[in-house]
Amino acid sequence: MTGGYLILERPNPGLVLSTNARFYAIIKPIHHEIKPDSWAWAWTDIRLTSPQLCRQALYKLALKNLAIQTVSPSDTRNPFVEYAIQYSVAAAYATFDQNKKELLHKLLLHGLDITILGGNDFYSYRNEIERRGLPLTPESLATLLPFSSITFNTDDADGGSCKPEVAKTGLGSSAAMTTAVVAALLHYLDVVKLSSLKDHWERKDVADLDMVHKIAQTAHCIAQGKVGSGFDVSSAVYGSQRYVRFSPEVISSTKVGDIAVPLPDSITEIIKGNWDHDTAEFSLPPLMTLLLGEPGTGGSSTPSMVGAVKKWQKSDPQKSLDTWRRLSEANSALEMQLNLLSKLAKEQWNAYKSVIDSCSMLRSDKWIEQASEPNKEAIIKALLGAKEAMLGIRYRMSQMGEAAGVPIEPESQTQLLDATVNLEGVLLAGVPGAGGFDAVFAVTLGDSSSNVTKIWSSLNVLALLVKEDPCGVCLEKADPRTNEITSAVSSIHIQ
Repeated sequence: MTGGYLILERPNPGLVLSTNARFYAIIKPIHHEIKPDSWAWAWTDIRLTSPQLCRQALYKLALKNLAIQTVSPSDTRNPFVEYAIQYSVAAAYATFDQNKKELLHKLLLHGLDITILGGNDFYSYRNEIERRGLPLTPESLATLLPFSSITFNTDDADGGSCKPEVAKTGLGSSAAMTTAVVAALLHYLDVVKLSSLKDHWERKDVADLDMVHKIAQTAHCIAQGKVGSGFDVSSAVYGSQRYVRFSPEVISSTKVGDIAVPLPDSITEIIKGNWDHDTAEFSLPPLMTLLLGEPGTGGSSTPSMVGAVKKWQKSDPQKSLDTWRRLSEANSALEMQLNLLSKLAKEQWNAYKSVIDSCSMLRSDKWIEQASEPNKEAIIKALLGAKEAMLGIRYRMSQMGEAAGVPIEPESQTQLLDATVNLEGVLLAGVPGAGGFDAVFAVTLGDSSSNVTKIWSSLNVLALLVKEDPCGVCLEKADPRTNEITSAVSSIHIQ
């Protein structure tokens, strides 16, 4: 929600809201029995299934050096999952004593059957809804079956010579998928024991979550070829939070990826490294709703936009430093006002609820008229302070985009956001993350969100079904496709 671009550099924080869009990884053995002579086998089988893509990839994993080889065609490869497998197994070998290593070896000889499922919210179904002649509303999205087949962007494919890209909504699918696979494997291999509790801040398995975080961050960074800020993996593990990134050297200075170094040794270096990231509890104040909208104007390339901003920083260090300072001040102001609103809700619930209910039916220029008592006035001033801070963030982000020559808040998004923020009951509106054409978000008061989704629909914007969900990774008790309870020995489900 805040911290775009600044979050790349310590100690700038970002406010990250996780949602109920979920990736699931289901792990079970391929072979239920192993032959007596199989103990000496050097390889084990891995089967990776993506039902939504109608794809299955087969691999061989070397049990000596943990090299992974594909047995199926190369177009079915998934580097995020491949590194997740290698590094999770390496973490097991790195942390186990000799007795547990023998049990691990035996378990791995049964093979790994991995199924990955992504909730519909990660993918764009605009084309499917339009093809069915349905309106662009959340109700239309709700008619789709869970874990529907995934559609592709084929506009850029040149007569079929280019591989079409999966059409996404920009919710960090690669980070969520990597984290789910790592967590499932580490739990299955008995490296960690994850909880099924939904509230991270009440959980007792924090050390296990930290292990998942280290391995998932490393796998994700190596798969994408760079050490990013890591906020997406951190939110997948821990949920909604105030996030300050780790020092990149904790990964980049290690021998991970160096084939001359045994993988368990380099993973030991990762596990024992100085992970100096900082996470703190954060969520929206009560009676507020997060809305995400898909404008359908095409996606943006975050790496290329970040590259352009970094180039601008080098070419005009004084101006860029001033812009970043002012943007940082606006980010801090929004965080302060939202935290104040959470505090006021706890201390003066009746007044807080009354203000939210009345302001949800009014445009923000009428809110101050509801300040009939001093305690209500303090709440309304905090609401207006948050709104003002968000406008400041948008202004500085736009300023940065213009200077760097990239569309951080394109004109089409500006018109949409201005129209949104002037609707009844809308507190905030903006472009998440690095900005661009991918998505817009709004935070609404009380029951005003339904009106916003209707207006968005009339403006050709599809409001997604996702809601804020402060919970990160956790253990599931049932297959999400059937909700049937399964044996914890044979099948692990990670959300």
